[in-house]
Amino acid sequence: MNGGYQDLVSGVSTEDMSELTDSLNASFPATAAALPVARRAVVTLARRAGATEERVHAIRLAVSEALTNVVLHAYRDRAGDFHLTAVVAGGELWVLVADDGCGLRPGSDRSGLGLGLALIAQASDELTIVKRSGGGTELRMRFGVGVPAGRTGYESRGSVASATSPAASVFSTTMYPDRVSTVVSASGRS
Repeated sequence: MNGGYQDLVSGVSTEDMSELTDSLNASFPATAAALPVARRAVVTLARRAGATEERVHAIRLAVSEALTNVVLHAYRDRAGDFHLTAVVAGGELWVLVADDGCGLRPGSDRSGLGLGLALIAQASDELTIVKRSGGGTELRMRFGVGVPAGRTGYESRGSVASATSPAASVFSTTMYPDRVSTVVSASGRS
């Protein structure tokens, strides 16, 4: 499953990704046509990890927003790729969406309401936004997808209800001359 977009669209059914076990690492062209394939790959992984349908909906929403941001904002007037990594470990699904584009800019002149990052933060248990050293942006999203063995009192976050309710998360940005790091935590801890 490391061959990228072409392997996903030719010869691999995204409805039955039998080779997909607990991780995904692929690059796709930053086009609208690639979004459904990438999103289905993450959703398939989440279902295999035991995510409830409500949780799958929240994951689908967050991943869709992150990928759409790349397509709309990362490359301006040039072609580029997005890089998608998803890994299941310890009852959690980690999804990383990265690009090699122009990075986050305040006051972007692109259309949109500017609510995508807030939706991602509400749908996920944790969101970290990192300026990549080689250029571009990386979003790191964490989702609880199952109750690890022996763990009690586990509270699932990122439900549909939390994705549609007002934001109550902590948002902090640390700026250094060479990087920007933003951490958003739905639990109120960063």
